[in-house]
Amino acid sequence: MLCYSKNAISHHKFGEITDLLPEKSLLVFNDTRVIPARVILKKETGARIEIFLLEPTLPSTVHEAVMKAHSSCTWKCMIGNARKWKRNISLFHETLQLKATRTAQDEVTFEWRSGLTFSDILTEAGKIPLPPYLNRETEDSDEERYQTVYSKMDGAVAAPTAGLHFTDQIIDSIEKRGIRTDYLTLHVSAGTFQPVKSEKISEHDMHNEQIWVSLENVRNILEGEKIIAVGTTAMRTMESLYWFGVKLLNGYSDFFIEKSDAYTLKPSSKKQSLEAVYDHMKKSGLSKIGGQTEIFIYPGYKFRICQGLVTNYHLPGSTLILLVAAFVGDDWKLIYNEALKSNYRFLSYGDSSLLLP
Repeated sequence: MLCYSKNAISHHKFGEITDLLPEKSLLVFNDTRVIPARVILKKETGARIEIFLLEPTLPSTVHEAVMKAHSSCTWKCMIGNARKWKRNISLFHETLQLKATRTAQDEVTFEWRSGLTFSDILTEAGKIPLPPYLNRETEDSDEERYQTVYSKMDGAVAAPTAGLHFTDQIIDSIEKRGIRTDYLTLHVSAGTFQPVKSEKISEHDMHNEQIWVSLENVRNILEGEKIIAVGTTAMRTMESLYWFGVKLLNGYSDFFIEKSDAYTLKPSSKKQSLEAVYDHMKKSGLSKIGGQTEIFIYPGYKFRICQGLVTNYHLPGSTLILLVAAFVGDDWKLIYNEALKSNYRFLSYGDSSLLLP
């Protein structure tokens, strides 16, 4: 693990993070769990069609609720060999009583009679969707290796890979040192792999992701002195939470953060914003609140919540490397040059960094 702190770089084993975290830190994790989102079914002719689940639409847009469905559900999907699968033609699974019908250009309805939940169906019929840049099929070891040890909430199609370095023992040692930990949820979408191709960064079509934050999360972040995000997903969730508070203060109640909000809305203090969220949840009787975010963080963004970040190394041209550049400033080049020189591994199963600008 590379540590960047006070404009200096040092190299460590990841387990040493316990001693490198600042006093009175609050370490915030994303507890999403990757679902077996790659499903291969067959037409009656025997032709194989691959379906990649993206986000649920029926009977709910809430991932956890849809995973508990017992007879049918509908998902927005990416479809392989799409030309070979016309609308209203059904696909089937060889052993499960599962039927899939393409009801729209990018929507598939699944139906089954076995009494299983959709989570059970995916466990049997689906595969963990590894990032495309790994360029290999899923192996048995990926079923658990591509999950964080604290993963809990089903819904992601990609792992929050900064958290893959943490073991139960490391988390325990962090807590024993007196550093607080907290868990919120962002269901990572396939859009996280989409490169920036627009000449102007602001014109990039930013992906939308579902987030869930508890009343306890809001209180802990409000009271936290040094907030450190484990992964870009946790960081995007907390920064989105701030902008939701700003929108509440401006008379908006929908928890939807558009990519332009951080650059067009008039900001408030962290305290005012989070207290607005807390009051809104209390008045509404909510212990947990869900929203959607397409927050786009690139150089020029002013961070409102996070003072530290644990993250892996990202591809050039990605939204994630733009986020890192926004967070540490021009020193991101020094960090990445040092990582390359020191043979750090990049991407999902790569090495880690602790960034404390």
